[in-house]
Amino acid sequence: MNDQILSAKPEITGEEVKQALDTCVLLTESCLPAFSSQFKHIFSQDGFYQTAPNEQWTNGFWTGQLWLAYEATQKDCFRQAALSQVQSFLERIETGNHTDTHDLGFLYSLSCVAGYKLTGDETAKKAALMAADKLKTRFHEKGQFIQAWGSLDNKENYRLIIDCLLNLPLLYWATEVTGDESYGQKAKAHLETALKVIIRPDYSTYHTYYFDPETGAPLRGVTHQGYSADSAWSRGQAWGVYGIALSYRYTKNPEYLELFDRVTGYFLEHLPSNLIPYWDFIFEEGSDEPWDSSASAAAVCGMLEMAKYLSKEKADYYTAAAKRLLKALKDLCAVKSEKESNGLLLHGVYGKKTPFNDCIDHGIDECNLWGDYYYMEALTRLSKDWNPYW
Repeated sequence: MNDQILSAKPEITGEEVKQALDTCVLLTESCLPAFSSQFKHIFSQDGFYQTAPNEQWTNGFWTGQLWLAYEATQKDCFRQAALSQVQSFLERIETGNHTDTHDLGFLYSLSCVAGYKLTGDETAKKAALMAADKLKTRFHEKGQFIQAWGSLDNKENYRLIIDCLLNLPLLYWATEVTGDESYGQKAKAHLETALKVIIRPDYSTYHTYYFDPETGAPLRGVTHQGYSADSAWSRGQAWGVYGIALSYRYTKNPEYLELFDRVTGYFLEHLPSNLIPYWDFIFEEGSDEPWDSSASAAAVCGMLEMAKYLSKEKADYYTAAAKRLLKALKDLCAVKSEKESNGLLLHGVYGKKTPFNDCIDHGIDECNLWGDYYYMEALTRLSKDWNPYW
């Protein structure tokens, strides 16, 4: 989609933002009886989430949604529910329950860093710093990157994934609150490595990239959740958009400005006419493949974040683009009532099996926790001068 076509699309209005955020708050509050002491599953089933223990990589998104609702209303019910989950996150990191992952940023930035920023809660700070310590241990000197999944001893796991760009803010934050530069240094090293290998010449992105465990030399880019190794998984591209913006926030490295332009440009240029991306950009206008609304929501947050640091002309461009994508999400994907779903954003995809990936079919055309969270975060960003949890 070229800029001329994109610029003809309507932007979400201030009143629409307010109404949509109010709906998100009401839907979140309706979930409190079932999901205060427990968490939501990664994705919905037939539009409705089931309860789940605090063992998944996505649990932080639900707690983050509670904090957003608290910010919007100052209601104590949201604060108490979120703080009870902070305690669960402390227990999780203390016991090492499913913490052998780079997703500690997704888990602890939105639950515990958010809780500490909003309330000064010392338990939240303690848990977040313990998570940052754990994340730091996943850094490989050979290759200079944070390993995505699994045991550090298994050479088959010697790889990074683009999603990890969203986990780096936990390390930047840890340096800020402790004065220990080693957290931020490892985040910056990983960022440099990732951006060198994961962005293709056309500014599409690989999902995951392998390195030689003996030498640290980059080997090959592949996919896990995209259509194929050579396609552009739309949510992966969105991780690139938002991840570059967040790292620019902390580093102010001018080299990242052009990368942001190019990676975001690829995302916008490959949108269909309704502005909701298919789950992989290999699919074009008229495809019957499912959308991934969550990819759009994450990209919107990235554009709104980066707009704060750009010239007025570029900031206006990205803010307008974000408002157009958010308008499409509100009109085509947003949950309107608790009878429809106990999520916030319909038409997401967790993973879809193809002949060219090693994924399985799950969470297809459903709500997912990150889609819900990013949709509500985007609305929050447009409703106030928001201090990010990232």
